[in-house]
Amino acid sequence: MKVSITLLTLFAATALYSQSIVGKWKTIDDESGKPRSVVEIYEKGGKYFGKIVELYREPGEDPDPICQECNDHRKGKKVIGMEIITDLKYNKGDDEYHKGEILDPENGNIYDCRLWVEDGNLKVRGYLLFFYRTQTWLPYSGV
Repeated sequence: MKVSITLLTLFAATALYSQSIVGKWKTIDDESGKPRSVVEIYEKGGKYFGKIVELYREPGEDPDPICQECNDHRKGKKVIGMEIITDLKYNKGDDEYHKGEILDPENGNIYDCRLWVEDGNLKVRGYLLFFYRTQTWLPYSGV
């Protein structure tokens, strides 16, 4: 019985320590601090991907825009439903997801990407060589 309780406690502690990025996250604009979108992150074939499932739009903005700035197969496609995070791999050693890419649909740029959970929020870092920008995405509760 003691062994069962000990194993259960260790399993629970491991689950709490290693937080998954799978789920829905609210993106926040760096400059305005306002919500911009909801991204759903999911696992497929051992890799992690993210797609836009909702946009927060200002009055007068197209509620369902297309990606005019994209320079790849996504050019001219609807932003809602678009896969913007691709091919992330989980690294258990540092509890991060990396070696993937992230697209900024507003400017069409694609960056190398690294994600990790910190204090219950998702840290999203896009980088090019030594230059990077890190955003904090919030858990999406559907409200």
